[in-house]
Amino acid sequence: QVQLVESGGGLVQPGGSLRLSCAASGSIATINAMGWYRQAPGKQRELVAIITKDGSTGYADSVKGRFTISRDNAKNTVHLQMNSLKPEDTAAYYCNARRIIVLGQNDYWGQGTQVTVSS
Repeated sequence: QVQLVESGGGLVQPGGSLRLSCAASGSIATINAMGWYRQAPGKQRELVAIITKDGSTGYADSVKGRFTISRDNAKNTVHLQMNSLKPEDTAAYYCNARRIIVLGQNDYWGQGTQVTVSS
């Protein structure tokens, strides 16, 4: 119903920048919010940033001031600009799309893109 494809991950030095992209397709008209999550080995998946249908945003404390989430409606794409990267940002980053329904919610996930911050 909803397909998400992430891109833009890679290896970067501490203090460097990366821009992640998430292209959405399928039944996306009723998606209420999209976000980026990350998961490092041995740790739980955690929310990094979110953007709602009306354009409001939210960030985890650990990335505030360094990461920016944005969207390009014409291309059905969400971006995550990551600046001043730290080794602790190393993780697999996953794009999420959420549809709120009467009795709950539907969540859709991409396959993930690896971000490694190391010198």
